[in-house]
Amino acid sequence: MDVRHQLEEEAAQTRRRLADLGRDFEGVVEASRDSNADDEHDPEGATIAFERSQVGALVAQGERHLTEIAAALERLDAGTYGICERCGRPIPAGRLEARPVARTCVACATA
Repeated sequence: MDVRHQLEEEAAQTRRRLADLGRDFEGVVEASRDSNADDEHDPEGATIAFERSQVGALVAQGERHLTEIAAALERLDAGTYGICERCGRPIPAGRLEARPVARTCVACATA
């Protein structure tokens, strides 16, 4: 599988995951709408608030990942994909296989 196809497939998977999370979020909101529970004082309220917060955090993470994928595709088009943005050396193939959106080599990522 070529890099562009891999990145595009990862973007498609992330969009599907975001759509699922959107439905999950709507379900949590709908469930809490039918309840007159007071999140602050009801023992179950913390669970509802936590679920909303958790889904929101996962949505934000997915959106950041889409941004990273778009940046990786831009680097691919510019001919700089696989080149460390900090030191200019090649990013090892194993790192790119594990993390196709990597911007830095392992040494720079751990520095």
